[in-house]
Amino acid sequence: MTNAPHILVIGAASVDVKGRAYKDLHTGSSVPGDITLSFGGVARNVAENLARLGQPTVLISAVGRDPFGAQILEYTARTGVNVENIIVSPDHHSAAYLAVSDAQGSPAVAIDEMDIIDAVTPAHLYRNRALFKGAAMLVMDANLSAGALASAIRSAQRYQVPVAVDPTSPTLAGKLREHLAGLAMTMPNVAEAEVLCGHAISGREGAMAAAQELVALGVETAIVTLGEEGLCYATARESGYVPAIRCEVVDFTGAGDALTAAVVYGLVNGFSTGEAMRLGVSAATLTLRCADTVCPTLSLERLYDQLVI
Repeated sequence: MTNAPHILVIGAASVDVKGRAYKDLHTGSSVPGDITLSFGGVARNVAENLARLGQPTVLISAVGRDPFGAQILEYTARTGVNVENIIVSPDHHSAAYLAVSDAQGSPAVAIDEMDIIDAVTPAHLYRNRALFKGAAMLVMDANLSAGALASAIRSAQRYQVPVAVDPTSPTLAGKLREHLAGLAMTMPNVAEAEVLCGHAISGREGAMAAAQELVALGVETAIVTLGEEGLCYATARESGYVPAIRCEVVDFTGAGDALTAAVVYGLVNGFSTGEAMRLGVSAATLTLRCADTVCPTLSLERLYDQLVI
């Protein structure tokens, strides 16, 4: 894949601190469990997954001039991602994400501190506009400021580069509503899709209708993820449902980012839409089984080993 066009990824890079309880959680008191530290951020996770699949990938993000920032850069570069255009800011400390899961591995509470992403300004993106030219796709997360999102989309459109945006959270998803008509892909979960569509969504039928509604609003490929139930997807020509692969969950963190990366990989490399979706579900499953935010043994071969037929 070394001669393939690069994918440009823009958004958050962080340190992930994750705790999983061994017993039932109780407000106001601690319980035994395990605590792990890894590297995350939606955009960084997507970039690492793409690189592990063999896709040339360039990441634009921001880290602090601190030990965590240096570790994020070193580790991410070691996975194969081009990190030369990541801002190292002396004015902010590196982004962090803190998550606590219950004994079953389900997320209980999470806090993120992503203020440093505001260092990725429209001016910085303009200075790096050459990275847009020739890119196979632009992938972003909604942690970016509204101005940076708009600037990146304009640059991508100027060079006819398809744009995929992860809504990231219900709180941030509203930023995408004015850009839906220009997106090649978006991949909300149900709560995020409710923000994008402006109404409640219930069950698989509701998720399918929401994906089709997003296509009617101008999105080329819309995916609505349903957690342990799988995903629904739609384009102007087809729609479908892909069930989740049953597995023992070690950690939910990063599963959606792996799905995004694998679907993007499939689409830019000429896979059918349906097969790209199945690759995405396979990648999410590998990540669910892994304690790390990104599965370090991810590969195209491993995705095919458990592909949903």
